[in-house]
Formats: sequence, structure tokens, C-alpha cells
Amino acid sequence: MSNNSKSKSLTIAVSVVVAASSLLIACSKENTSVKDTTTKPTTTPVTTVSKYPISTKETLTSWEQMDTNLPAFFPNLAESPFGMQLEKETGVKVKYTHPADGQSKDQFNLLIASNKLPDVIEYNWSGGGGGNGNAAYPGGPEKAIADKVILQLNDLIDKNAPNLKKLLQQDKELDKMIKTDSGKYYAFPMIRADNGLVFRGPMIRKDWLDELNLQVPTTIDEWYTVLKAFKEKKGASAPFTALYSNELNIQDAFIGAFKTANRFYIDDQGKVKYGPVDPQFKDALTLLRKWYAEGLLDKDFALNTDSKSLDNKLMSDSAGATVGLLSGGMGRWMDTGKKKNPKFQLVAAPYPTLKKGERAFIGQRDFKYNPNVSKAVAGDTKNAELAVKWLDYAYGEKGSLLFNFGIEGESYKMDNGVPTFSEKITKNEKFNLQQMVSQYTKPNGPFLGDSRKSFNTFKEQDEAIKIWGETDAVKHVMPLFITPTIDESKEVAKLNTAITSYKEEMFMKFVMGKEPIEKFDEYVKRINEMGIDKVTKIYQDALDRYNKR
Repeated sequence: MSNNSKSKSLTIAVSVVVAASSLLIACSKENTSVKDTTTKPTTTPVTTVSKYPISTKETLTSWEQMDTNLPAFFPNLAESPFGMQLEKETGVKVKYTHPADGQSKDQFNLLIASNKLPDVIEYNWSGGGGGNGNAAYPGGPEKAIADKVILQLNDLIDKNAPNLKKLLQQDKELDKMIKTDSGKYYAFPMIRADNGLVFRGPMIRKDWLDELNLQVPTTIDEWYTVLKAFKEKKGASAPFTALYSNELNIQDAFIGAFKTANRFYIDDQGKVKYGPVDPQFKDALTLLRKWYAEGLLDKDFALNTDSKSLDNKLMSDSAGATVGLLSGGMGRWMDTGKKKNPKFQLVAAPYPTLKKGERAFIGQRDFKYNPNVSKAVAGDTKNAELAVKWLDYAYGEKGSLLFNFGIEGESYKMDNGVPTFSEKITKNEKFNLQQMVSQYTKPNGPFLGDSRKSFNTFKEQDEAIKIWGETDAVKHVMPLFITPTIDESKEVAKLNTAITSYKEEMFMKFVMGKEPIEKFDEYVKRINEMGIDKVTKIYQDALDRYNKR
């Protein structure tokens, strides 16, 4: 942003510092894991219209998080087989900067405040809807464009991105998702397909169930029976465990049985609600408190802040159930567990309900547009057209094959016209599939996914997608990409940080018994006083505008 005025630069820097505590972490653990971003297309890739490789002597710069598996092989994406092949096919040399794992949020803030932006930045440039707090940039994409931090892409896409342009013309719902209410395109999207939207849910040790002559639980009562048996008969010290990332990372499992969510959601009438103040949320807290008190919920769940702690509990037989990812979780644990114990088996359990045979109110289900890893073009770049042409390659036929499968003859081969990962990738003695794939593809980022790609190595994973998909999440999950106005975004940023912090503090205290559940009404009153109704109305208005796009 060296061409911007000093006063504008200062304003941007101050706004970032002021709102830093409320900025959204773009690449959550859910989105940095390989599987959670398994991308599969709803639309057939088009033949690239632009001519590649592009003849240019310019070098682009890109700031983006590196897949967590890649550092085991290469320190930089440019040095990986994928990075070198992308340069070869597009003709564009790119210098990548990668924030340290777990530090994306802080380093993004510093990047924006520094006034030294690369040509493209891969992060969450959306409006920050869906109860995830705020957009990465204070004020959302409209403000980022107004501040000339990023470019409005309408004309650039129209003239220089024929692949993406055609996809948007073919898919009006996708088109709605990746622009603001005023019609501004602000980033190149990561596009999932309908068969790649569900990738997380409850899972349980099937070998333990068989040994104890128990069935996979489907209701809250059945879960209680199973977890109690795991504790008493299998000696599990943490029958149910989960990651802790600013909150107990069970998504809507168990809480959803009470027809609410631990976040904003959409009710049956299409109205935005904040689950943690619902009367029935008290019932969900009461359940988790009971499980915690009886040693069924991991007593040390708050210490499970990285995958290693969760791995240790599952692999040491301390835990028998969790909520996790399809590949980065179930597949990885199955692969490791079976080497130690051939009988080790994890299977998906349905999102539980209160009544037998009832359909789950909500569960994990993402949208075809994943805003967390979208690329925006810097407002002061001198290479806007080149950057857009380079980005558009990922939405064409050849580009989609590279991003999804890697290099033909090395990481994949064509089998009766179907790209299939090679044995070099699938049967490596030292590294698992996800690790090998990270060298040759881009598991996260703006590109068109391919439904033929699968990281599943066990039949239990294929079955899990169907089981976890049996919910009404499509009706109740809030879109992540609604775009509050600039003023609305400021209001949300001002209110949401304190509300979210207090909610999580009290959630922990209620579950651990440090606060009596009888104080729930006081807790709700406090959140109301903190302005939750204002935030809910802003999200409702933004959702209404989105629905009218």
C-alpha cells in the first residue's frame, strides 16, 4: 500500500489494532486439516480460455497459510512439486510468505498494519457471518475495498478470469455467495461440491462396542449408557474427549439434540437465533455438566489445545469417542490404531437426538463456498491483471487437475478417464496419504475441487459421510459469507468479542461445576445487557439481504 496516503494508512493500522481482539481466525483447525477441505465440484471445469503458460517476467507475491503436512517435506510452497509445477504450467513465478502455524491471525494483523502488502492474500475476506464473530478485516470486504486494501474484482474477473466467470454464470447460488450485497466480488473462492460438504461428526470405538455387546448410540440416553460402559468396563479415563479451541470443539453434537446450537443458527421460521441464550441451552449444559461430574467427559478437555493431546488419548485407549474430521481424524487414527491393535475400529455415530428415530436438528455441513481460504488481490498491486490470470488457472480443467491430484505420472494416473492417486502416494511406508498429497496438491485454497478426489482409505469413512449427513443442518446452519455493512461490522466487532469471551467463560464454569446451573438466567441476562439482540438483528438483516441478492 505504498501508494496510499499516510493518513489512510494510519487509519487502517489503527482500525486493525483496535479490533484485533475480535478478528476472525481464518484458518481454524477445521480448515487447516486436509480432509476438512476435501474439495469436490458441483460444476464441470471449463476448458481454459486464457493461454498458459503466460509470457511474463514479473514475479507475484502471495501471503498464505501452508498446509500443516507440507513443512515435513518443504519449508515453502514454491519448493514443493506442486509449487514448481504450478509455475511451469502458468508461466508465473510466485514468491510465497507463510505465517507460522497457529499464528495466522496475529501475523495477518501485522501484515495489514505494515502497509507492505503482497500481490495476493489468502485469508477470510468474507463478512464474517455465521456467528464466527467478525470478518478478518474490520468492517468486512466492503470496508477493505473502500480502504483500498483489496481490489473490487468485477471488471478484472470479467476481462481476465474466463474460467471463474463461466462457473459463476452457471451457478447463480455460488455467484450470490462470493460477492457483497452491493454486488462487489472481493476474492477468488475455494469451491466445494455437494459431496464434499460433510466431513466432521461424532465417532466411536466400534471394537469396544462389539466387545461390550452394545450398539452405536443414536440418542443422548444411549450415549450415556455407552460412555458409562467405556469408563467402568474398559477403564477409559476420558470416555468422551474432544479438541478445545477457544471452546469445546464438538460443533453441534449433543447440544443440537436440544434443538439449539453453541453459536448463531437459523430456526425453523428462518430467524437468526443465538443458541447460548436459548432456554433449551440450559438443558444442554446440564447434560454436559452431568457427564463431566461422572467422569464421562474428559476432565482435562480444556488442555486438548492441539491434535497431539487428542491423539494420545485415543491411541492410548484413554478415550473411546470424540467429534472429529473424516480424514485428518478418523482416517489418521484408524491408520495409526490398527498398527498397534488390528481390531482397532472407529465408526461414525449419528448426530444424537433426544428421541429414537428423530432427525437431528443440526450438524456439520459446510457450503460450496469456503471463505476461510479465499484469495484477495491487494489494492496497490502493480500486477492486478497478472494476478487474476494466475488465480483463474485453478478453475480450468488442467488447473483443477493440478490442484486436486497433482502431477500426472507422479502423484496420479488416469484410470479409464478417472484421475486416481498413484501407489507412490497411497502406499508410502513412511508417510500417510494426507502427508504425501500435501506435496503435490493444494488441499486448501481458491480452486475448483473435483468430486473424484477422495482421501478415504477405509470403508468406515465412506459410511461416515452418509451418517453425518442425516441432519437438518442445511436449514439451520448460518452462512459464513453474509456481509454486514461497514457500520454494522463495526457494531458487531465492538460487541461480539466481549459476548463470546463471557459466553465461553461461563460455558466452562457451568460444565465444570464452578458455577451452579441455577445461575443460567443471570448469565442470559448479562449477555442480553451486553447487546446480543443488536448483533442478532445485524445478522438477520444481513441474511435477509443475502437472500435477496
